[in-house]
Formats: sequence, structure tokens, C-alpha cells
Amino acid sequence: MKLTEKLKLRTRLPHTMPKKNIVPTGLKSIFQQKWLKRLDRYIIVKFLGTYFFAIALIISIAVVFDVNENIDRFINNKAPLKAIVFDYYLNFIPYYTNLFSPLFVFIAVIFFTSKLAENSEIIAMFSTGMSFKRLMVPYMISAAIISAVTFVLGTEVIPTGSVTRLRFEELYKKKKSADYARNIQLEVDTGVVAYMERYENYNKTGYRFSLDKFEDHKLVSHLTARRVTYDTASYHKWIIRDYMIREMRGMKEVITRGERLDSIIKMEPQDFLITRGQQETMTSPQLREYIRKQKQRGFANIKEFEVEYHRRIAMSFAAFILTAIGLSLSSRKVKGGMGLHLGIGLALSFSYILFQTISATFAINGNMPPAIAVWIPNILYLFIAIYLYHKAPK
Repeated sequence: MKLTEKLKLRTRLPHTMPKKNIVPTGLKSIFQQKWLKRLDRYIIVKFLGTYFFAIALIISIAVVFDVNENIDRFINNKAPLKAIVFDYYLNFIPYYTNLFSPLFVFIAVIFFTSKLAENSEIIAMFSTGMSFKRLMVPYMISAAIISAVTFVLGTEVIPTGSVTRLRFEELYKKKKSADYARNIQLEVDTGVVAYMERYENYNKTGYRFSLDKFEDHKLVSHLTARRVTYDTASYHKWIIRDYMIREMRGMKEVITRGERLDSIIKMEPQDFLITRGQQETMTSPQLREYIRKQKQRGFANIKEFEVEYHRRIAMSFAAFILTAIGLSLSSRKVKGGMGLHLGIGLALSFSYILFQTISATFAINGNMPPAIAVWIPNILYLFIAIYLYHKAPK
């Protein structure tokens, strides 16, 4: 090859050969916004994978313990295997999964993040210029997914399954539901107040029944009956027996007596006969309508229903708060690995569930408004999350 051709080749080589990448890969990927998106997917997949793995592990243990505790009852009550599997445990799993969702969120965040911190991956992320706030983005996306799933399960799926689960428990675990009620008084319509001294559910009959009708705050009609029976074949139909009606017409009083009177009264046994766990069998729209109707009727024993309605909403927001606490707590690399983080996380998650139960008890048995009682744990742990966020490594 001639010298001139070699010189031409050398002058062309730098232009034809690809340029060497002198920009660090991490910084270049930040500029191109590709590495961050890949990191988001990585964190979301790991977070949700750890969350569902924790659910599978703990619920499996819970099912084993429940089987061991109730196997004698199932055998003695001759519970069919199909009913045990599909009616009970198929509804048992989503119910307790949703109940202990805060615990699973905490375990997932702390376990996964502590692993990242132990492997110095979080330090590598911060060294590229990533802020702690930016690191929280995929965690909050994961928390939003968990919150949405928790809300849908709690408001629509679990209440439907709880009907079957509670029926199974009533038949095969000997947990009897309420079968009578005393001193029932409620407003069944505008200006119409019904009263029963006692109601027996086994024969759908109430005793010492009265029905008062008011117009302009004045009593215009007073019906009394020895007993009243609910007709299950018709909606709101009651059969009134041995009755007497007193009607006030100005200065006159008209009395009517009879042995039987079929009447439409806007009340049903479920309106005043509250069974164990009845609030768990209602979807959120049904709960809202039931609470509104019972308040309108002047029925006071509905705090458990109000607590359940507000608890479903509060539990959904808890995923964001507990995720922030878990990330702030476990993002720092410490000696001894994840043991300390996991211990603190479990203590905080169990205390959250315990505090939520205690505050709900105060609402049911005390004078605390149910909405405030249910949201107090979230408000308290929100302050803890803010404090830990400011103390987290930046």
C-alpha cells in the first residue's frame, strides 16, 4: 500500500470509527431518562413481588393454624369438604389479607429496601444525583396499586364473600347470630313511629306492637296489637293480630278493633335485628344507604356500621403512610443488616393495627365520632412518616 493511501486511511479512521463514550453511563442515562424508568419498573416489580410473597407466606401459616384449631368442629358438625374449601377458606383468605394489609406493606417495603441499602444500591442511586423524593416515586406508585386493590376488595369483593363465610361459621362453627331483639323503636316513615317490646326471629313475630302516626307534631292515630308477624313472601308486609286503632278526629275519638289486619309497614327484621358481623356483608354503597336510613329512623345502634364504612377508606390511605415510613426507616445502611429495620417495622405495623382496633372500640362503646376514631391512627402515623422523612438520608 502506498504511503499516501495509508495517510488517507489514517485520516478517515477517526471519522468512520464510532466515538468513544466519555460520558459516564449513569449520567448519560439520567439525561436520556431511560435508566430512571427502568429503575421505577425494577422497584415496583420487587416491591409488589415481595408484598404478595409476604401475603402468601403469612396467610398460609394462618390457614394452617385455623385448620388445626377448627378441625374438630368441622368433623363434629359434619362440614362438607367442598364447603370448607370454597365457602370458608376461599373467603377467609381475602378477608384476612385485607385486614392485615398494613403489615404486609411494611414487611415488603422494609425487606426490599433494606436489601437495597445493604447492597449499597441506594448509595449508588444517590451518587447519580437522584433525590430521596425522586426515589419515593416508584414506592408511591406501588402503594397506589395496593391501595386501589385494598379498596376494591374491602368495598365490593369481601362483603359479598363474607355472606357465605359467616353463614358457614354459623352452621359449622357454632357461632349463633342474634335471634331476638327487645324494646325496638324506630321511625318507619315520615311522622310514623313503630314500637315492639320483643321480636323473635325464629317465627318472625313481634309482641306488644304499636304504631303511632303524627301530623304537625300531633298524634292522629294510635294502633296497638298483641303481636305482629312479618310476611317473608311479600316486601314490607306485616300481619297485625288482635289490634285496636284509636283515631283522633278533632274532639272525637274513633276506636276500631279486629283480629287480623294486613298492612304495609316500611320496616324489615334486618332493620332492627343486627346479627354478628352484619356490617361486613354489605358493600360500601349498601352501608352508606343503611346508615342514612337508620339515622333517619332514629335508630341509635349503628356505630359498628359507621366504623366499618370509614375504616375501609382509611385502610386504603394507610398504604401510602406506611410505605413512606418503611422507606424512610430502611433506606439507611446500618450494621447488622435488615434485622433492626425489620424488628422496628413489625413493631410499628402491629402497633398501627392495635391502635386502629382500640380507637374503633372507643367509637363503638364510647362517645367518640366513628370518622374521627378511624382516622386518628392515620393522622398519628402521618406525623411519624413526616419526621422519619426528614431524618432519612438525602
